[in-house]
Amino acid sequence: MPCPSSCPPGLLALMAPGLALMATFSLPSQAGDRRALPVEKAPGVKGRTLILLDVNTKSPVRIISENFLSLQLDPSIIHDGWLDFLSCDSCSEDKQDIVRSDIALDKQKGCKIAQHPDIMLELQREKAAQMHLVLLKEQFSNTYSNLTLTARSLDKLYNFADCSGLHLIFALNALRRNPNNSWNSSNALSLLKYSASKKYNISWELGNEPNNYRTLIGRSVNGSQLGKDYIQLRSLLQLIRTYSRANLYGPNIGRPRKNVIALLEGFMKVAGSTVDAVTWQHYYIDGRVAKVTDFLKTRLLDTLSDQIRKIQKVVNTYTPGKKIWLEGVGATSAGGMNNLSDSYAAGFLWLNTLGLLASQGIDVVVRHSFLDHGHNHLVDQNFNPLPDYWLSLLYKRLIGPKVLAIHVAGLQRKPRPGRVIRDKLRIYAHCTSYHNHNYVRGSITLYIINLHRSRKKIKLAGTLRDKIVHQYLLQPYGKDGLHSKSVQLNGQPLAMVDDGTLPELKPRPLRAGRTLVIPPLTMSFYVVKNVNALACRYR
Repeated sequence: MPCPSSCPPGLLALMAPGLALMATFSLPSQAGDRRALPVEKAPGVKGRTLILLDVNTKSPVRIISENFLSLQLDPSIIHDGWLDFLSCDSCSEDKQDIVRSDIALDKQKGCKIAQHPDIMLELQREKAAQMHLVLLKEQFSNTYSNLTLTARSLDKLYNFADCSGLHLIFALNALRRNPNNSWNSSNALSLLKYSASKKYNISWELGNEPNNYRTLIGRSVNGSQLGKDYIQLRSLLQLIRTYSRANLYGPNIGRPRKNVIALLEGFMKVAGSTVDAVTWQHYYIDGRVAKVTDFLKTRLLDTLSDQIRKIQKVVNTYTPGKKIWLEGVGATSAGGMNNLSDSYAAGFLWLNTLGLLASQGIDVVVRHSFLDHGHNHLVDQNFNPLPDYWLSLLYKRLIGPKVLAIHVAGLQRKPRPGRVIRDKLRIYAHCTSYHNHNYVRGSITLYIINLHRSRKKIKLAGTLRDKIVHQYLLQPYGKDGLHSKSVQLNGQPLAMVDDGTLPELKPRPLRAGRTLVIPPLTMSFYVVKNVNALACRYR
């Protein structure tokens, strides 16, 4: 099974209401700057739309975390048995990619690949399918069953992260409350002591979507009390030598509506300086009414931008400069939509999310979910990568943490009211990842989303003029079109070579000076080689 490990190190997250667990694997990445798409129109110039594109190569506009693109595991993997099938071949030379592997519990003997008979996998899929129906029923009824995390489950989870070269973030159960509504930390203290005894390198969080606690336990927790709970957790960590300097993240609020903003303000007043990054979640669509054309709506893509501004305003009021994470993002909540949120079309939302977050300075984004729960995941129950997996893998391999400003000018023969290029053609730019040894430092990577139903032409100008370009064009594969769960790269279908081997992601070289032709309804990456960009020469 492909597991989150090859590209620079990353994070993994497990989150659910009432769960004592959150694991976060993060993968390094960078996104480009969408602000730089003002299109100048010159009526009277004949010919089709031609976009002139240049990038500011002198200095980055943002620098995001090396772990920008991270992953979340839904806690249901403990409930339905999939945790037993997660594993990684630790001593893999290609430790920086997303690979298939299985974990051995005995760290002293290394991480061994476990072989599971086909019949076991088949039985597990049946069990998981039944559990999925139970989880959906719980979500729609807002009635949840308890989940017990055993020491053995924690061992498996930690070893999966460790063997994959990932860092684990664990969300402790915040729903255990004392009569005065303060957090009951007795269970958490036992878990912390056990983890310390095993010398597990873990970062911590407390709870998930505290704005929903009234629904879950019949009582709400205001921002001030939540802040006191986090201060209490920080005190516990400082009592345990292993975790005295551990990172702490939170409060992982839901969509920033008025009541949620009030909760965040109360939290920041009390505990803003206690956390290492402020976290929140975002889901785009109500999965019960969604259709594939929703993923092409620019208004939907831009809903995230307004939320970013709301969160930043509160955080910068109380703790200016504090890092912000989007810790939980997907096409929809409640497990996603069958045949939609795991389709090629959903990639438009995902790639635009990465670009928008990076360009606005969000330090880390945690994708929900790597495996199993619903249809937002990156691999299916046969461990086959889905479209967003390939998109994420290309992003990790090609995109670095330095975000660059873009300068665009467009020439149009007949401008049409309501057809604004910048809405449907989205361009982001970064320094190319330093971890990719196929490209020398100073190279630049563009990634482009074309939501138009016609092709667009881009001419590289300024510092990008007359440079060799490598194209990575992702398109749906097969007769299902935008609904497809398979993709092709530069015309070649992408699939695992075998259970443990990813295919080679071959670029298509374009001659120096060639105009970039962006097909309709596609996503693509373009590495502009040997630019020698000053912003990209050094880490």
